[in-house]
Amino acid sequence: MKISGGVEWALHCCVVLTTAREPVPAARLAELHDVSPSYLAKQLQALSRAGLVQSVQGKAGGYVLTRPPEQITVLDVVTAVDGAQPAFTCTEIRRRGPLATPPEACTRPCAITRAMAGADAAWRASLRGISVADLAAEVTGDYGPAALPAIGAWLNAGP
Repeated sequence: MKISGGVEWALHCCVVLTTAREPVPAARLAELHDVSPSYLAKQLQALSRAGLVQSVQGKAGGYVLTRPPEQITVLDVVTAVDGAQPAFTCTEIRRRGPLATPPEACTRPCAITRAMAGADAAWRASLRGISVADLAAEVTGDYGPAALPAIGAWLNAGP
């Protein structure tokens, strides 16, 4: 399974938006993370389409979370950015070749498909169990209680 870099960027934005008192412009988020503003804007648009962030227009505009960070999961962000498709797609290879299994004998998914579906379900369940608030708490645990307030102060100070 490969998760796009956009997921990382989007998750970082969601975590830092937990500290913002006002909408944060995309350019400010890009500056904070030293990433491409145009690529980050695409990730923020994906989050907005999924209803995870809202774009506020105007001079004091920017992005805000649409609900409490406890109610936004890592899976929500992954799905918003990379889509909901499963990691594995069965092409029914067992029905091909000189010893192909006839379609009528394929009454259930093969062992490989079952294994991959189980792994995908476990991965999704794990990500569904982690919220943006959990990630923010981990940042505090990793870098100390001043880390997120410092980010919030920097975001709210403006350019």
